[in-house]
Amino acid sequence: MTKNRSVRSFFLAAALTAGAFTFTSCENENDAPTGAYAANAVLIANEGSFNASNASVSYYNRNSGKLENNIFSKQNNPLLLGDVLQDISTHDDRAFLVVNNSQKMYVANANTFKVEGEINGLKMPRYFAALDNQKGYVTEWVTYDGNGRVAVVDLKNFTVTKTIEVGINPEKLLVAGGKVYVANSGGNTVSVINTATDTLEATIPVTYGPNSLALDKDNNLWVTSRNNKAYNQDWTISEELSEPGALTKISTANNTVVSTFTFSRNAPSPKNLTTNAAKDKLYFVYDNKVYRQDIAATALSSTPLINRGASYPSSGFYGLGVDPVSGYIYAGKVPGFTSDGWVIRYNPSGAAVDSFRVGVAPNGFAFR
Repeated sequence: MTKNRSVRSFFLAAALTAGAFTFTSCENENDAPTGAYAANAVLIANEGSFNASNASVSYYNRNSGKLENNIFSKQNNPLLLGDVLQDISTHDDRAFLVVNNSQKMYVANANTFKVEGEINGLKMPRYFAALDNQKGYVTEWVTYDGNGRVAVVDLKNFTVTKTIEVGINPEKLLVAGGKVYVANSGGNTVSVINTATDTLEATIPVTYGPNSLALDKDNNLWVTSRNNKAYNQDWTISEELSEPGALTKISTANNTVVSTFTFSRNAPSPKNLTTNAAKDKLYFVYDNKVYRQDIAATALSSTPLINRGASYPSSGFYGLGVDPVSGYIYAGKVPGFTSDGWVIRYNPSGAAVDSFRVGVAPNGFAFR
């Protein structure tokens, strides 16, 4: 979510009935999962409009092409998902939904989308990553200008057991090799947390404004950094007062920077970093275009894989995901933050395949 839409107030977006708080286990005893959303699932997080409590989740069946919008509301009526769905992720048969402006996270059965529980008391929560079925981690901004934190979450009791202070405005995080790596977007560091002790173990300096992370097949950590340090009155980025962003490669063996690739322009920001299933290719959005980068490359890719003609600061790709099954690329397009957005699918070569209408502001994907 860009800076101008990151200014979220602290209040609950939905009034919930007492019955909505009775949660039961939805685990399947069969070998194969069952449920309306169990098969070939692509889950789409639709952020919604700020202060409107109209965040939603869409389900797309990658085999049949079936699309169903608003699955959270349909399966949990009268419970509302809430105000600004920042992140959606899955682990085994669970879906985790971080609702930023409602200050909470829902845990749902990923096959039925029935809510199992919710975690309250979070302060400006952003992204979630599971360690296992018992424990996970949530980044929290807490304030706009001071250090943020990572909440350690008990996924059995739906409680926060500990918080760990990190850098300013912690955004996306990644669990790998017994560590949690956290991009502190309001500064120039990546925090490293030991999952055995849940303590801060190291701080890695990178280019200012790290926003997304990916792990390659060689266990190197890649980081995109925006390096935008000033904004105009209309909340567009000041190109004059900013510097070029970067793509950084970090060795997780010793937490040191291996190489830094600097972009050419001040205002456009690299973001939405992800990988293919083999983890030998990186994908990211830059200047509203999608680029693919080989992890062994010695320079930034100069030719976009997907180029729809839009250039900064025009509205471009908002969410990005690569299907590990088919290699298809999913891109979220946002015509505005008061009307429904689109998902466009591209084949691995970058050719558009089809598109479909989802909820307001599709910002992320979870593939099952």
